[in-house]
Amino acid sequence: MNIQGKLAVVTGGASGLGGACTRMITAAGGRVIAVDLNDEAGAAIAEETGCTYIRADVADAAQMENVFAFSAGQARILINCAGIVLSQRAVSRDNSAAPLHDFDRVIRVNLVGTYNCIRLASAVMAKSGEGGVVINTASIAAFDGQIGQAAYSASKGGIVSMTLPLARELAKVGIRVMTVAPGLFDTPMMASLPVEVKQTMAAVVPNPSRLGDPAEFAALVRHIIENDMLNGEVIRLDGALRMPPK
Repeated sequence: MNIQGKLAVVTGGASGLGGACTRMITAAGGRVIAVDLNDEAGAAIAEETGCTYIRADVADAAQMENVFAFSAGQARILINCAGIVLSQRAVSRDNSAAPLHDFDRVIRVNLVGTYNCIRLASAVMAKSGEGGVVINTASIAAFDGQIGQAAYSASKGGIVSMTLPLARELAKVGIRVMTVAPGLFDTPMMASLPVEVKQTMAAVVPNPSRLGDPAEFAALVRHIIENDMLNGEVIRLDGALRMPPK
């Protein structure tokens, strides 16, 4: 698919991996609706790129229905980057059970939110008769999650697992479905960490031994959009990193 003139909906599109995708699409001549909950970052990227920022919760059916209604049937690309991270053991050191609502929240935002956007975007693309591309963001935690990452790993593993069945289902209407599973990237979630902690994390990446640049994630997303043979697959983008138990 040629990005020029196409409309993309990018969730989590105001910063981090999603922000890099917003910049990539607009630089390639496409248009973007950036969906996020960070109004300050949303206003900033709208001014920078000329995208349209809409505040919406990806797990809220009505809010996302409004986003795709705003797209007026023109969305041909969906890039799912919205997500949250939670580190929590199922059983704490004092042997008390973790609260269920934390696990539920991660699944709702990361997995249900991703599916919510896919179902709505796919309906728009199918009705257009032109097909489209859906690109999801999983994580290497889907494959080698660490202690405390049960909720996060489960949410990202769900995204991995639904990639192929959705690609098979939507093939008949010309929609491709792909997922990227990034490793350690220098995103706003990392910004609060001390420099020495980030350096330690970067050192465990075999090659290159550094944190990934969100622009590198966006470069892969662009290739997926433009390469019509990429479909129904999950691509690890991690510098050969395999996470230890903790």
